[in-house]
Amino acid sequence: MNNIKDSSLYLVITEEYCNGRSAIDVARLAIKGGVDVIQMREKKKSASELVSLGGRLADLCRRNGVTFIVNDDPMLAKNLKADGVHLGQEDIKLFSVESSRDLLGPEKIIGISTHSVGQFDTANEMDLDYIAFGPVFETKTKDYFIGTDGIEHVLKTAKKPVFFIGGINLSNIDRVLDKGAGNIALISGIAEAEDIMSRTKAFKDRIKAKHENKGKR
Repeated sequence: MNNIKDSSLYLVITEEYCNGRSAIDVARLAIKGGVDVIQMREKKKSASELVSLGGRLADLCRRNGVTFIVNDDPMLAKNLKADGVHLGQEDIKLFSVESSRDLLGPEKIIGISTHSVGQFDTANEMDLDYIAFGPVFETKTKDYFIGTDGIEHVLKTAKKPVFFIGGINLSNIDRVLDKGAGNIALISGIAEAEDIMSRTKAFKDRIKAKHENKGKR
């Protein structure tokens, strides 16, 4: 069952962006702040470290009703009993959406990253549960960004939930929300904050306020 809700806040946790804090500590504080989805994205950890950390994150999310996603690896997601997997454009060369679906089953969530309108249009026809679109703004994790021009097209044609990601902060989030976006994903915007819980709540409140104002029109 796809439990991606409207107006969701999605945190991608990579410990190198957590200012010396552990992924568990960041996740725990973000959950207190109201985050809806947490993804474990660790490119530099060993297989055993991923199993250990993933097991703890999965348990923490499960106990708090937060959706837990594993980056890159559908087999690890299955072993951890995660809610789903997130695939990058390179990942689908190794694990196609079809094979990932066969492995995880129809009840699990599969998301994909897209970095252009063309990639989005292709993903929009796949058996996916959500699509990430970005990086919208300049960000440390990518050496390029795509801007906000494609957001209207993406939202007009989307057949499933879309998360906008990449360099989003409290100063520029309204540029995305004002175009109709409802779901936001962040890495450093939350993970690097001095007060994780308050920063998470600030993002969540901003998203909810836009959603409520939209419903009154």
